[in-house]
Amino acid sequence: MTQISEWISNFIETYQKLDKDHLHLLADIYDSSIQFQDPLHKIDGLENLHHYLKKMYANVHYCHFDIHDSFHNDQQKAAVYWTMQLRHPKLKSGQLILVDGHSQLTYQQGKITHHRDYFDIGSMLYEQLPVIGAGIKYIKQRASS
Repeated sequence: MTQISEWISNFIETYQKLDKDHLHLLADIYDSSIQFQDPLHKIDGLENLHHYLKKMYANVHYCHFDIHDSFHNDQQKAAVYWTMQLRHPKLKSGQLILVDGHSQLTYQQGKITHHRDYFDIGSMLYEQLPVIGAGIKYIKQRASS
């Protein structure tokens, strides 16, 4: 196994174990100056990322990533495709929510230095809220007809 495929494997294995009790594993894959971005936040530094994920996991009943595919290039960049399974007490009455997305990663000198997540924030959050969700679903239906 080459070094670049090993770092992708380590990333995937870490995210399969990640929960509120295993956030210390972040230091195994991320550089201390990690730049992390998702549709809601932009975070600089491992300590800030740890704090962000600690708050996120404290508010959810369940969060798991099913990894479907990944690929990399020779410039130490990779994409990982996943489905997030999420249960949050304030979203969809605590029922399971599935959100497809992918992560764009950059790897340098043994650690991931950039991590950007792409996913539909509407399907994860806005569509799951009682009043707003119905309106967004209506707009999507109208736009596609």
